[in-house]
Amino acid sequence: MKKRPLRPRSDAATTPGFQIAPMIDVVFVILLFFMVKAGDIQTEKAHVTRLPSDTYQGCMVKMPDEIAITVAEDGQVYLNDDPFDTPDSTSLQQLAGNLNALKQSADYLGAEVRVLVQAEEQAKYQRVIDVMDALHQAQISEVSFASFGD
Repeated sequence: MKKRPLRPRSDAATTPGFQIAPMIDVVFVILLFFMVKAGDIQTEKAHVTRLPSDTYQGCMVKMPDEIAITVAEDGQVYLNDDPFDTPDSTSLQQLAGNLNALKQSADYLGAEVRVLVQAEEQAKYQRVIDVMDALHQAQISEVSFASFGD
C-alpha cells in the first residue's frame, strides 16, 4: 500500500481564530493598574475656601465689592489692575500685605472681602497657588475663580 502524500491544510483549519483569554488578561492588568493608582490620589487640604451656595438667607444682604486678582501668563500678579511683586517672587509679600490691610479695614467696617482670582489661559498653576497662599495669610476665604483666553 502506498502512503498518500499529505495535503496542506486550508488556512481556516490552521488559524486558531479570535482568542479572548489574552484580551481578558490585558483588561485585568489595566484594571489593576487603575485601582492601585486610585489609592495614590491626594486631596488638597491646605486652603479652606467657601464656595457660594444657593441657600436662601431670608433677608436682603448688601453685597460687598469684589476685589479682582489677575495672574498673567508671565507670572505677574495684578490687584485691581495694579501690579504687585515680581513675576519671579513666590511669597508675594506685597500682595499679602495689601490683602491683610484690606481684610483689617473690612473687619473694622463689618464688611466681607470677596476676591475674584482670574488666570490667563497660559498662566502657571503654581502661580495661582501662590495667590491662594497670600489669600490664606490674609484669612480671606470668600474666593471665586475665573479664567480667560484669547
